[in-house]
Amino acid sequence: MNKLYPLKFKPIFKDKIWGGTRIHSVIGLDFSPLPNCGEAWMLSGVEGNPSVVTNGFLAGNELNELLEVYMYDLVGDEVYEKYGNEFPVLIKLIDANDWLSIQVHPDDELAAKRKIGRGKTEMWYVLGADKNAELISGFNRKLNKEIYLEHLQNKTLPEIMNYEKLAEGDVFFMPAGRVHALGPGTLLAEIQETSDTTYRIYDWDRTDSEGNSRELHLDEALDAIDFEVHDKYRTDYPREEEKSVRLAICEHFTTSLISMEKYAIEKDYSSIGSFVSLLCTEGKAIIKCQDEQYDINAGELMLIPAIIDNILINPLQKTKLLEVFI
Repeated sequence: MNKLYPLKFKPIFKDKIWGGTRIHSVIGLDFSPLPNCGEAWMLSGVEGNPSVVTNGFLAGNELNELLEVYMYDLVGDEVYEKYGNEFPVLIKLIDANDWLSIQVHPDDELAAKRKIGRGKTEMWYVLGADKNAELISGFNRKLNKEIYLEHLQNKTLPEIMNYEKLAEGDVFFMPAGRVHALGPGTLLAEIQETSDTTYRIYDWDRTDSEGNSRELHLDEALDAIDFEVHDKYRTDYPREEEKSVRLAICEHFTTSLISMEKYAIEKDYSSIGSFVSLLCTEGKAIIKCQDEQYDINAGELMLIPAIIDNILINPLQKTKLLEVFI
């Protein structure tokens, strides 16, 4: 069997009623013939939407096929023991040109109870935001199911939500159960559990070209919602250059931001026992490993198989990479 190497994938583009054009105009990805694009799935093992390799001798193979063949070598021993032939993370670019629905995701326990696979904890890293861009994260006051249902019935749900102004580089961690919505004028990267389960609660009374509303999931959402109010929803982290900075850590994924321009960074992955994905959000770099080198440019994702312990990242200009592993 030929040895594994850093893998690149073809993005999967998703047309959304709230999507825009920034995945092309800012990131440079071509999603034609879609009129607009809300999401680009950069790394996916979701059934029916698997990522396909574009480089090397494995080009044309689906991620799930590789997992069945290479198993531990691809994702790591502990990861494979836990997830088997299910790739555990889904990584997207999202362009919101309008409000997404106010929504919530179930946790793993509720998802298992309902036999719908895994829950959905996620995080957002903001790549760009218009002047007045904002998102919803959680509630702005303490409430219970009865008060929530009253606002839902009166269509005043937006009044009790917590709004956060956005700027490039902002990070928001969204654990399963937290009600949230992304607002217009925002481009971001999303890292999440492998799940496509979303419970829509409120869709801004929006209809499509034929006058139809999108389906809501009010009953399903009720048991999923976390009604707790938190002091802080935005994640603070040191904005440092020429370093790797941790953005989020949870049982489902760990994410760091690598910012570099002048100096190469060597990464030793021998102790983590996991694959590593590198999403280039800005610039370009050369990845060196196994006596070979591979280029990565803005708008590309590279999967470093778990069997590869060491890489050297050499920036060719100011470059930012989101590093994700289990």
